[in-house]
Amino acid sequence: MTYGLYYGIGLKDNFPKFREFKTGDLIAQSGTTPDLPSMEVGDGIGGLIMSILLWIGMTILIFILLILLEVFFWISIFIILAMLYWIFFRALRLVFSKTKDTKGDIVISAIFSLTYSVLYLGWIFGIVYLTEILR
Repeated sequence: MTYGLYYGIGLKDNFPKFREFKTGDLIAQSGTTPDLPSMEVGDGIGGLIMSILLWIGMTILIFILLILLEVFFWISIFIILAMLYWIFFRALRLVFSKTKDTKGDIVISAIFSLTYSVLYLGWIFGIVYLTEILR
């Protein structure tokens, strides 16, 4: 940060814009569980064939659910990375907004970068400290 403040580096916001979600986009479930059908296959060859078909059907269903779980996992990771990018970008943009005051002066650049480093790391350590105290 000292180098960037000393030479007057600025940040360009080139992160892609995503549409904002409204509260009606996600349909809330009523909280009730659906009635599941009861499958009685019986004995004999008919029951054996029905059991094999149900086994294949359940395997396909579980496979599809695992694919959906993987999609949910990757979307969650993307959202977390986008949030972290936004937090760090905003922080660095705030720091580099001071380049007009610090350009060409290494002492003031070092003081600004040290101050912002202490502030941005301090709140993280503060949260960790508070969680240790509140245990």
